[in-house]
Amino acid sequence: MRLVDGDGRDVLLGDPGEIWVRGPNIFAGYWRDPDTTAQVLTDDGWLRTGDVAVADADGWLSIVNRIKDLIIVSGFNVYPAEIEEVLAENDDVSEAAVIGVPDARTGEAIVAFVVPADGAHPSAEELREFTAARIARYKVPSRVEVVDDLPRTMAGKVLRRALRDLVSSGSPGSPGSPGEPATGKPA
Repeated sequence: MRLVDGDGRDVLLGDPGEIWVRGPNIFAGYWRDPDTTAQVLTDDGWLRTGDVAVADADGWLSIVNRIKDLIIVSGFNVYPAEIEEVLAENDDVSEAAVIGVPDARTGEAIVAFVVPADGAHPSAEELREFTAARIARYKVPSRVEVVDDLPRTMAGKVLRRALRDLVSSGSPGSPGSPGEPATGKPA
């Protein structure tokens, strides 16, 4: 098992990297799909898992995100889980989901979708200020949408793709429609 950067080099202890694994238990590839196989298996047999983790001094791994969810803001890597954890620290927040959207100036911009706690009515600006006091400026969401609920799979996992579709379609609650919740239902 290795943790590697985007160029396939081992990362330093404590730095995030993609988990790569190799061994006799790793599959040989996708049936009759060499292109997809080449995306996940290196020439020397390492499987790129798509999971990003950090290793501590004792060798324990903490998975921090998925590569496909990584947001790149002005060249900096931003993991949605970190921002979601900060937002969840706010007593007015029940849950949060963070996505990246295209931005002409920074490459990607951060959009947070927040479900308020029962009886709470947080404003987008209050939540931006809350995060700004706790994380680096480039990680602060450029938009915060307060919503009734988050779209989920049958297994209960947040559908980030559906959130991206809301933003790209210009549906109510997308970053182009300030003040409206992403679900189209008032929060």
